[in-house]
Amino acid sequence: MRHCINCCIQLLPDGAHKQQVNCQGGPHHSHQACPTCKGENKILFRVDSKQMNLLAVLEVRTEGNENWGGFLRFKKGKRCSLVFGLIIMTLVMASYILSGAHQELLISSPFHYGGFPSNPSLMDSENPSDTKEHHHQSSVNNISYMKDYPSIKLIINSITTRIEFTTRQLPDLEDLKKQELHMFSVIPNKFLPNSKSPCWYEEFSGRNTTDPYLTNSYVLYSKRFRSTFDALRKAFWGHLAHAHGKHFRLRCLPHFYIIGQPKCGTTDLYDRLRLHPEVKFSAIKEPHWWTRKRFGIVRLRDGLRDRYPVEDYLDLFDLAAHQIHQGLQASSAQEQSKMNTIIIGEASASTMWDNNAWTFFYDNGTDGEPPFLTQDFIHAFQPNAKLIVMLRDPVERLYSDYLYFASSNKSADDFHEKVTEALQLFENCMLDYSLRACVYNNTLNNAMPVRLQVGLYAVYLLDWLSVFDKQQFLILRLEDHASNVKYTMHKVFQFLNLGPLSEKQEALMTKSPASNARRPEDRNLGPMWPITQKILRDFYRPFNARLAQVLADEAFAWKTT
Repeated sequence: MRHCINCCIQLLPDGAHKQQVNCQGGPHHSHQACPTCKGENKILFRVDSKQMNLLAVLEVRTEGNENWGGFLRFKKGKRCSLVFGLIIMTLVMASYILSGAHQELLISSPFHYGGFPSNPSLMDSENPSDTKEHHHQSSVNNISYMKDYPSIKLIINSITTRIEFTTRQLPDLEDLKKQELHMFSVIPNKFLPNSKSPCWYEEFSGRNTTDPYLTNSYVLYSKRFRSTFDALRKAFWGHLAHAHGKHFRLRCLPHFYIIGQPKCGTTDLYDRLRLHPEVKFSAIKEPHWWTRKRFGIVRLRDGLRDRYPVEDYLDLFDLAAHQIHQGLQASSAQEQSKMNTIIIGEASASTMWDNNAWTFFYDNGTDGEPPFLTQDFIHAFQPNAKLIVMLRDPVERLYSDYLYFASSNKSADDFHEKVTEALQLFENCMLDYSLRACVYNNTLNNAMPVRLQVGLYAVYLLDWLSVFDKQQFLILRLEDHASNVKYTMHKVFQFLNLGPLSEKQEALMTKSPASNARRPEDRNLGPMWPITQKILRDFYRPFNARLAQVLADEAFAWKTT
């Protein structure tokens, strides 16, 4: 028969430690709770974020008498094990007392990239004492992550030493044509001289009963665009030109593009700018045609679909083209002048950075670097295009991006873990490939749990400046826009050569609330940990410094935001 002795360590209110021996003794088939240990004043400790009760239960199995004297009959090995266990408990108790902790003892693993999961019990309805406990835990987590900082700093240093901003090799026009034969057959080399936007007339061979948007991929693959195309259908037949017994429709490309970056205020800029009577945007705010749809990408994780032809993209500018056509056909010079001031814009925040599709369509003969980029094709058709970029502190951009796109389990802890994982993946790439190859690496970009690469503004801008002149860019900071909307919008008006607004129009444009601001539920999550912020500042610092150098403006170094 087996006999067990349960020994419970209890922390009494006065701080003394009392050892209860033989709380229950005798033959048992199952353990019973010690009557003197009723759950009060238990010592709590954590091991890798898992809370446990330090209600130490020592089982001493003997063969013989039930009295304490049986201890002397233990084999030497068993006595040593028991003594060792008691020593461990004593050390834990001493650690608890010396640390001065009154709620729980934290025992963290010696090295980890991850952190403790967020407290699932912390809800909006928590009381002040719960909040205090949450802040205590948050502080402890931040301290725990700080222990990992030296190892993460080594990763960042490894990346930094390999950063090299090289000049890319530009493709020639013939190579571009070989890649997009159909696009070059549709878009002409020259545009109408009396239109500010690049427009041209093309023959429409359909009958009056033909639906001009029947095969448009945007409406086929998305129900939310159907009402938009219903409006286009109603307006289509009244805006055709007629000559020599044929029908002609006016086709247009954008005069300017808002090309990036995501979570940098592009939606707010778009919403304000479209209030100007001279500006007409595409029927869909973010077509993502140049970067995704022309390759058949709706969601990259869903694989490739049929490619969206350039005609589907041009359809999105038909409403604007109708107004320009009306001006071109107007009999009075005054009406012509009014309509010819219209300019077309397009605002896809992926245009500046997203070239993930290149590995599916272009030969990889350049050591992992894409041989063709989006800007190569835009420049081939529109060498005089105007480009607007809105940027923000890349550290804050990344956290905003995470809060917006993460679907569940969002927390400062989770963000920290994802940042450290992404840094390791980026370093692994940099060990074998160039900076540009890693930035445009589709496999890496899909593997990283947060989009670190989107904040590497200098890499993308330098590649755009390899084909467009610097004077064709207006580069803004979200921080400046948020503090003085009126000033920012005037800079945009001047850049696009737009006419002045009435006081009422300007008041409406500048006093409207910010668009696409952080959701209330995301604001409740609070900021990232200070140590996470420090890590990201270290990572982005050399890229920000290069950007500030290129733009000759230290504000883009984001040393203070």
